[in-house]
Amino acid sequence: MNLAKALGSIGGLTLASRLLGLVRDSLFSRYLGASFASDAFLVAFRLPNMFRALFAEGAFSSAFIPLFNKKVADPDGQGLRDGIAFAEAALAVLLPVLLVMTLLLEIFAWPVTLALSGKFNGISAAQFAFAVELSRWTIPYLLFISLVSLLGGILNSLHKFWVNAAAPILLNLTLIAALLLFHSHEPLFTARNQAIAVSVSGLLQLIWLAWACRANGVSLKLRRPRLTPEVRNLLKLIWPAAAGAGAVQINLVISTALAASLLAHGSVTYIYMADRLNQLPLGLIGIGLGTVLLPLISRQLGAGEEAQALETQNRGMELALLLTLPATTALVLCGEPIAAALFGYGRYTPQDVHFTAQALAAFSVGLPSYILVKVLTPGYYARHDTKTPVRYALISMAVNLVLNLALIVPLQHMGPPLATAIASTVNVWMLYATLAKRGHFASDARLKRRAWRLALAALAMGGVLWAAQGWIMPYTHGTWWARIATLGVLVSTGMIVYALATFVLGAFTREDIKLLLRRKAA
Repeated sequence: MNLAKALGSIGGLTLASRLLGLVRDSLFSRYLGASFASDAFLVAFRLPNMFRALFAEGAFSSAFIPLFNKKVADPDGQGLRDGIAFAEAALAVLLPVLLVMTLLLEIFAWPVTLALSGKFNGISAAQFAFAVELSRWTIPYLLFISLVSLLGGILNSLHKFWVNAAAPILLNLTLIAALLLFHSHEPLFTARNQAIAVSVSGLLQLIWLAWACRANGVSLKLRRPRLTPEVRNLLKLIWPAAAGAGAVQINLVISTALAASLLAHGSVTYIYMADRLNQLPLGLIGIGLGTVLLPLISRQLGAGEEAQALETQNRGMELALLLTLPATTALVLCGEPIAAALFGYGRYTPQDVHFTAQALAAFSVGLPSYILVKVLTPGYYARHDTKTPVRYALISMAVNLVLNLALIVPLQHMGPPLATAIASTVNVWMLYATLAKRGHFASDARLKRRAWRLALAALAMGGVLWAAQGWIMPYTHGTWWARIATLGVLVSTGMIVYALATFVLGAFTREDIKLLLRRKAA
C-alpha cells in the first residue's frame, strides 16, 4: 500500500467534510454569535463529539481492526466469513450495552450537563433546564455513532477507507440544513434545532455505513449476546484504548467545563471555534494517518516484518511533520484574519473574533503533538498494548487539569487551550520515549535529515504571512465571496512559500518528485 496515496483518499473526503464544517461553523456564528445559547448547545454537543472521537476515530477501531484483520488473514480459517462472525459476536454484546448507556444518560442528563458545564456561570434555573434539554436531544447520537464505528472498522479492514471517511459529511450537511431552514431571530430556538439535527445526522451515518457494508458483501445479523473469548479480548482492549486515544478529547471536556463555570458567557464558544479551526489539519492529517497506519502496521507485524513496520512509522512521522508544521505556524501567526473571514459577521463581533484568534494560537502550539499521538499510538495498538497509552493518557490528563486550574484565571479563554496543548506534548514525549526504549521505533537518517529543514521552511512561510497580515485584514470584512477569496490568497501564498522553502533548504528534492510521479503513473 502506498501510504501517501491511502492518506490522500481519506484526506480528500475529510477535507470536504472539514470545509463543510467551516461552512456550518460560519453559519452558526452568524445566527447564534457568542452567547449563552451557543455555549449551551456546544456543551450539549461536547459529549457526543467526544464519543465520536473516542469510538469512531479511536478506541473501537484501535481494538477491533487488529483482531478483525487477524481473523480475515488467518490462513487456517475462512477469511472474511470468520471476520463477519467475530463482528456479529461483538455487535451482540455491544448493542445492549449501548442501549442501556443511552437510556441512563437520558435519565441522568441533569447531572451529566452539570458535570460538563459546572452549571455555567450565573444563569437561572430555566436557562440550565434548557441546557439539559439540549443534552437530551444530542445523547442518541452516542448510540448511532458507536454502531457506525463497528461498521467503519470492518470497511477500513477491507481497505474501503473512503466510505467511513465520507460519513462525517452527513453530520455537517444535516447541521447546515437545520441552520439554513430552521434558524430564527431567537438564538434559543436555533440552538434547539441544532441539537435535534445532531441525532438525526447520527442515524443518517448509520444508514450510510450499513448500506456500504451490504454493498461490499457484509451483512451483520443480530445474535444472542455471548462473552466469547474473542469478545472478552475486544472488551479488554477497548476501554484502555478509549483513554489512550481520547486524551485530547477528555482534556477538551475538562477545559469546556471549567470555561463554562468560571469564565464569561461566550468563552465556551471562543474555545470551540478555535478548536474547530485547529481540528481542520488534525482531521486531514492525524485521523487519516491513524486510520491508514494501524491496519498496515498490524498486518506487517503479523507477518513478522518488523523492519517494514519501522519504515512505515518513520514515513508516517515524516508525512505528519511535512503537513503539520506549516499548519501550526499559520494558525499561530495568522489566526486573526482566518477567524475574521470565517466567523466575523452577523452576531459574531470583532471582539469575539479577537478572542477566538487568541484561543486558536494557544491551541495550535500543540497541533504537532495532537497529530503525532495518532502516528505513535498504532505502534502500541498493533502490538496489542493498550495499557501503556492509557497510563500516559491519564498522566497527561492530570497535567491538563493542573494547568487548567493554574492558567484559566490569569489567561481567561487562552488558559484551557494552552493547558491542553502542553498536556498533549507531554503525552507525545512519553509515547515516543517508550517506543524508542523498547526498540519499536527509531528515527532513521532520512527523518532526521528532513525534520529540522521542514521546521525552518515553516518558519520562513510564517514570516511572509505575518508580514502580509496588515494587507490581508481589510479584505476579511467584505462580502462572503471576498472573504473566501482572501482565505484562498492566504492559503495559496503560504503553500507556495513553504514549497519553495522546502526545496531551497533541501527537505525535498527533484528526485522525490520524480519518484512520486512514477508511483502515480504506475
